Amino acid sequence: MDHPFMVDVARELALRGVATLRYQFPYIERGARRPDPPQLAQATVRAAVAATLGLLPELPLIAGGKSFGGRMTSQTQAKASLQGVCGLAFLGFPLHPAGRPTQDRGEHLFDIQIPMLFLQGTRDTLAALDQLEPLCKKLGRRATLKLFADADHSFRVPARTGRKDAQVLGDVLDALAAWLDGVTDRPGKKS
Repeated sequence: MDHPFMVDVARELALRGVATLRYQFPYIERGARRPDPPQLAQATVRAAVAATLGLLPELPLIAGGKSFGGRMTSQTQAKASLQGVCGLAFLGFPLHPAGRPTQDRGEHLFDIQIPMLFLQGTRDTLAALDQLEPLCKKLGRRATLKLFADADHSFRVPARTGRKDAQVLGDVLDALAAWLDGVTDRPGKKS
């Protein structure tokens, strides 16, 4: 949760009037490289959602995350709805391993009945566009896909684009805040 990307996201969302709760999976706490098994990761997601509801029960809650965190959140929601969660937002959904395009890791998304936002770079090797776009189309109105030209899985762009990574992250978070306004009744949201 202290990764510079996550710190930047939380700080920038706060500037847009969006509160965040960052948490870590147990494998990170242990300093391990191998991710937790899905059952433990999903229990962690449920605990984080419950803690958030305990802290701010009056605010609309969107769950999600970056990469593994987003996928574990979606799997958790697919198994049994997360109490109080009205949408899911993914910052770089890892649809498949790098270089092995498939939609298998997205099958559980069809069990989710709340809005989902996919924020993806067009150069994301963990979500080939020829796999992600048809998946989102099949999900129908539940799925919103926002693409960021030339960005990779971490929303970094090559210098040749003339854009800075911070600009791209700003665009990503502007898209997230606008989507939040559409699916929630955020206090103080801009009309």
